[in-house]
Amino acid sequence: MVLAATPVTVQLGRGNVSDTLMVLLLVLAADATSAALLSGRLRTLLLAGFWVGLAFQAKMIQAWLVLPALAAAYLLSAPADRWRTRIGHVAAAGAVTAVVSLSWMTAVTLVPAHDRPYVDGSRDDSVYSQVFDYNGLARLGSKPLSSPGPPASFVSVAIADQELTTFATVSIHPSWHRLFNGPFGLADAWLLPAAAAAALGALLSRRGRDRLDPVRAAVILWGGWWVVLAVFFSTGSYTHSYYAGALAPAVAALCGVGAALCGPPPWPAPVRAGAVATAAACLVYGLYLVHGAAVVPAWIVPAALAAFAIAAVLILVGWRLAEAAACVCLLVLPAAASATVVARGLGPFDSPFESYQISARTQSLPAAARNVVTFVQRVPQLGGQESSIPFATDTSAEAAPFILYTGQEILPIGGYLGAIPAPTLATLQSDIASGYVRAFFLPVVPRSTDPRIRWVEANCRALPRPPVNRPILFGFFICP
Repeated sequence: MVLAATPVTVQLGRGNVSDTLMVLLLVLAADATSAALLSGRLRTLLLAGFWVGLAFQAKMIQAWLVLPALAAAYLLSAPADRWRTRIGHVAAAGAVTAVVSLSWMTAVTLVPAHDRPYVDGSRDDSVYSQVFDYNGLARLGSKPLSSPGPPASFVSVAIADQELTTFATVSIHPSWHRLFNGPFGLADAWLLPAAAAAALGALLSRRGRDRLDPVRAAVILWGGWWVVLAVFFSTGSYTHSYYAGALAPAVAALCGVGAALCGPPPWPAPVRAGAVATAAACLVYGLYLVHGAAVVPAWIVPAALAAFAIAAVLILVGWRLAEAAACVCLLVLPAAASATVVARGLGPFDSPFESYQISARTQSLPAAARNVVTFVQRVPQLGGQESSIPFATDTSAEAAPFILYTGQEILPIGGYLGAIPAPTLATLQSDIASGYVRAFFLPVVPRSTDPRIRWVEANCRALPRPPVNRPILFGFFICP
């Protein structure tokens, strides 16, 4: 219930991003690891490594961030008596993870470069470089994503006299508190006080237990999951708020640990007091998150206060359905945030309660899909009728909306950020001469420094620009 009510889970389900699949596969890996902690079977732990390997196929190196938690839980709490045995099991599972993770990359690498597309996101046509450098160290660390192309954090296309924005990323500087407020906090942090209280209560209540204690093993697994990912997400320079979706299972599982420790009602007095204190901490923290939001419906705060007041009274008097009261009290704020995500049509690149100006940017391109289709249909009338594809444009980030809404092939120059050397200038000239492409939709503000773009601007005919009272960002060029 906690996972389903978390806003970032709802957001991920409303967009075409791979995090949903990665989270599913990592939860399956944690499930297999939990089973291995109880049985000590190597094959079950190997299954966990298999799931992590598949999760790597979905989101690359981010999937590996859960490995320290899975390994630590097994090494500290697995039934095998000998350290050597447990280390051997973890090493075998790690080998399975590596084989499954690197299988597709290795297959691509073995294909000769002239028989496959250039690997975007790399400067040496290497998929290993793309995965571990561009989409790995550069995102999780502070290494800059350098590129001569246009900034990928704000991509826009101009069609006739209408400017359309594909997405806008709000820059949030790395800091230890980045996950606890702003878009990250609104996406996933609502029940962090409950998760922390559950983890602390579990560790204190299980002191002196055998190392095989499953509750303590669960805290090691899910608490380690959250801590490792939180460290990387707090320090990474290029992270989106929807990355917090990978934290949601850990928060939900720790809340489940806390619910299990409370036991069935009627609760003793210390448990009742602890439940009310935890609910109060979540309420105060939730109100803090709401206070920092841009657009909050007026009914949310009164509803949260009323839910807490009712639940606190029912819990303290020992109501036999105290579990249900506590659950409703804890979930009312994140569930309300999730409801507003659906009501406003928000997706992964948004955040709950964001301003209408920001959501208008992220939703402007889907709203103008018809204009995109109409524009591409008009290209033959502009002089591009002799080419095999409608036109080429600067970077695949610019080409993407045209491909998405028309289904036609658009030639990107320079890959996602404009940095890759494909197609080369000689290839581009050959494509023009052969009739493969004749039309180009290129940015004029700011002017590109790419020699391929400059050659097109110097050797092809620029079409007249529409008379509008604003700067024209893009121009259309027809090559002879």
